[in-house]
Amino acid sequence: MSRVIWLVLDSLGVGAAPDAATWGDEGADTFGHIAAACAGSPRGPLRLPNLSRLGLPQAHAAAHDGQAAAGFVDMPPPEGMWGYACERACGKDTPSGHWESAGVIIAEPFGQFEKAEDSFPPELLQALIEQANLPGVIGNCHASGTEILKRLGEQHLESGCPIVYTSADSVFQIAAHEHRFGLERLYAVCEIARRLLAPFNIARVIARPFVGRAANDFARTGNRHDYSLPPPEPTLLDKVVETGNEVIAIGKISDIFAGRGISRSVHASGHEALFDATLLAMDEARNGSVIATNFVDFDSVYGHRRDVFGYASALEAFDVRLWRLRRRLRRHDLLVLSADHGCDPTFPGSDHTRECIPVLASGPGIAAAAIGRRESFADIGQSMAGHLGLPALAAGRSFLHPTSEISA
Repeated sequence: MSRVIWLVLDSLGVGAAPDAATWGDEGADTFGHIAAACAGSPRGPLRLPNLSRLGLPQAHAAAHDGQAAAGFVDMPPPEGMWGYACERACGKDTPSGHWESAGVIIAEPFGQFEKAEDSFPPELLQALIEQANLPGVIGNCHASGTEILKRLGEQHLESGCPIVYTSADSVFQIAAHEHRFGLERLYAVCEIARRLLAPFNIARVIARPFVGRAANDFARTGNRHDYSLPPPEPTLLDKVVETGNEVIAIGKISDIFAGRGISRSVHASGHEALFDATLLAMDEARNGSVIATNFVDFDSVYGHRRDVFGYASALEAFDVRLWRLRRRLRRHDLLVLSADHGCDPTFPGSDHTRECIPVLASGPGIAAAAIGRRESFADIGQSMAGHLGLPALAAGRSFLHPTSEISA
């Protein structure tokens, strides 16, 4: 029997989706623009030998009619399956991208709070204040997480009022000091907010704990917690657990799926710790298991903060460790690398970008092949299901078993 190791490089888009213009994201290209910035800078071009062997730059070129990213011209043929996928879901959010990759395509968009200031309805905030026994809230606007801490962190410490804010994504974020306000209290407030937001169809409530004493040293901690809506239908992860096999969720995967279809959740913060946890899970996981890891720092630390060279360095550090993971693959293991959306660090603003994602699949028994453009992220889940010997999912066409049907 086989295992699946699924690594999500959160936000690593490979170019604007066909419908990117309707999202205001025409021209976005997370991987391509990072590569171009590096090639034109004193630091030099991106160095990704392991990701190149698996087909990342080749997948990017395929999404751009064969035009290679800067620094990746005349690449040798990859060692695995490589291509790119377009999202069918009406969104460019973390849950929609992960759920579709696991076989569930949302037909309706998540709710959003579109006003840049006074973003939340007064009655929602008043209910949160009363039910959570708060002295009030501050913020109530669109903001980046680091900027709003510098602007309002000291006021939060003085008043005891948590900071509430949102973005172009479907999120309700609550920031509070991990020690002065209390981590468990912050989580409790987020749970109340999750219930109150049910009529608004908001994808995630995010607890954003931070530490520090003043604006110049506030820093978010690794104790972030996402309270996501559950997927509307069973996902690949549910199907694995139903068969009596194990899903080991590392990092924020369990949060994204609202704990559904998860056998064991492993908390880890930072890419090094996430890699360590993944390697340990590979040593322990039995046949039939799925190990799913989300590498969130690409998105939250570098993409949203528009840190081009930080993103580049994180990709190179990921690449260095990838060879060790590949050496741990067992005979029938399938390694899948993908993303969930884009977050182009050269693009205006600080929000996600509607992009195609890379689809890279490899393993000891996987023949090298170009799989071209996939019309849904769900092809990833369908392929993983087929590899595990599970019944076909409701959506997606397997690139491992090309005769699999795609849903309507």
